[in-house]
Amino acid sequence: MKKFLLPIILISSCFAAQAPAGYYDGTAGLTGYALKSKLHDIISAKNINWNYGDLTNYYNQTDLDKYYDHDATNTTILLDMYSEIPTGPDVYEYTTANIIGSASAEGQGWNREHMMPQSTFYSNYPMYSDLFYVVPTDARINQLRSNYPYGIVGSTIYYTFTNSSRIGNCAIPGMTYTGRVYEPINEFKGDVARSLLYFAVRYEGKLGTFNFNNNANPASDTNPLDGTEERSFDPAYITMLLQWNQQDPVSQKEIDRNNAVYNLQKNRNPFIDNPAWISAIWGQTPDAIVPQTPANLTVTQNSAYFSTLSWTPSSSTDVIGYKIYQNGALVGATKNTTFSIDHLTPSTAYTFTVKAYDSGYLLSSDSNVASTTTLASDIYAKDLMVTKYLEGSSNNKALEITNKTGHPVNLSDYRLSIQFYSGTNYYFVDPYELEGIVQNNETFVVLNPSANFSCYTVNQAKFVTAAPQMTFTGSNYLELRYKSSSVDAIGVSGQSNSSVLGNVSLYRKTNINQPTTTFTIGEWDSYASDYCQSLGTLATSDAIFAQNNEFKIYPNPVNDNIFVNGKIENIKTAQILDFSGKVISTEQNPFKNKKTISAQSLPTGSYLLKLDNKIYQFIKK
Repeated sequence: MKKFLLPIILISSCFAAQAPAGYYDGTAGLTGYALKSKLHDIISAKNINWNYGDLTNYYNQTDLDKYYDHDATNTTILLDMYSEIPTGPDVYEYTTANIIGSASAEGQGWNREHMMPQSTFYSNYPMYSDLFYVVPTDARINQLRSNYPYGIVGSTIYYTFTNSSRIGNCAIPGMTYTGRVYEPINEFKGDVARSLLYFAVRYEGKLGTFNFNNNANPASDTNPLDGTEERSFDPAYITMLLQWNQQDPVSQKEIDRNNAVYNLQKNRNPFIDNPAWISAIWGQTPDAIVPQTPANLTVTQNSAYFSTLSWTPSSSTDVIGYKIYQNGALVGATKNTTFSIDHLTPSTAYTFTVKAYDSGYLLSSDSNVASTTTLASDIYAKDLMVTKYLEGSSNNKALEITNKTGHPVNLSDYRLSIQFYSGTNYYFVDPYELEGIVQNNETFVVLNPSANFSCYTVNQAKFVTAAPQMTFTGSNYLELRYKSSSVDAIGVSGQSNSSVLGNVSLYRKTNINQPTTTFTIGEWDSYASDYCQSLGTLATSDAIFAQNNEFKIYPNPVNDNIFVNGKIENIKTAQILDFSGKVISTEQNPFKNKKTISAQSLPTGSYLLKLDNKIYQFIKK
């Protein structure tokens, strides 16, 4: 019998009051995909990602049925959207003790349901254990739902469950997919819609890497994601989700759950706090006009393993991003007008073009072609590298990763992988995926959420996770991977590493500037267990180099003269050096009557410009 689950129909500002003050700062005045991206930035920062096994106990905080048949102040019964009967007593009920692996009929037990099927993200963390869409449900219905999408059931019904939810053929207007869908009861359709749209916001930037096309035949493709980072879902599916959001307003149950999950994960579902944002983002009507072409594409920095591009933006006002092509193949996208293409091969010729795309995903024509040949070598690291490894007492587990590549790095294709031993063989579990952007000469920490270091806190870490990768014991082999390839290794694969990795803090020696897939203990300084001084801080030599943002030099590559912007009037000495440190030229008070340094006499190659104690790399054409 329904007790006090009341629809909350208030103006949007009242919902925002549920969030901590300032949580949604920066969203005022935004609409469309700009609002979506801002919300992504907010809810993706400083999350705590728990282990999948932790969720069972956490459901006692997030998913108890205080709203329908039970005492709001004293219940141990789980609220299961797949079996709850809002208008009367439930046929069966569960506590967290009734968890099971599989079931042959309804009512035998419950298990954890991924509202966005885990096949979408290959069961990888942090997606695998995100409480906002991993919920307790009847085990049998969970099994039968499989990886079928939520949707509107047509005339062919395969299963009808005890609370009238059902599985049948898809009848979502406008959908090409004709397979099976699971249709929840009306009471929970808004809950489902807001959970799926949370997923689209939380994992923007990674959606294109997910398994959004399960089948070459669209009529059989069970995943409604469309591969776009902004729109996220097929347009017909978005229409259905918007309808469900309107038809089933936010309830007190959702508000309470949002607050409970926030206490655990430190992020929120913005569409429970402000459901009007859904139509503000996805209710836009794009035009049918192809956007204007971006112009003046140039290579502004060329190196051995990367090239940085810059271009003049499209003049069309509805452009939401740019697609970047390398030798004709799509290699990335950005909302900005600069982009660093990495993982290139030294001494190799490349051509690049850029296209603008708008909110309707219409593409402009190609920009001009920019060509370059990468250098044979440079001073930068060829990839990210692990610079600290802490295997301390209890849950004191931490990894520090540093970017010395010379350019910002998008972390979406990077992951941490760990190897376990089953008693008969060594095996890798599903990885933990990184996300966001790490700047050049920036270092960040991945930390276990239950860590209790005396000199470093959970709030300081960029990534906080109890995924298997951060439960290492010292015997485990760990990898930093780019896509499926190892970038940097900790330990030796296929053997116990406890003699070198157990109860120790390892700090990469400052003279080690490249990652390696072959672990060598000689590259590391060893400290006692739980030692964490300067964790998350660049080494002194790197920090000095990282301070070189006071001035800007251009163009780069350079022809005749290097222009320098900034407060240059107090610079006493300018020197050009080669990579061995040999001084090629020196000028005293170089900017007394000019703003340039001459490079006319330099042979083609890479050099360093030293302005007092600050160093910049440049290339002479």
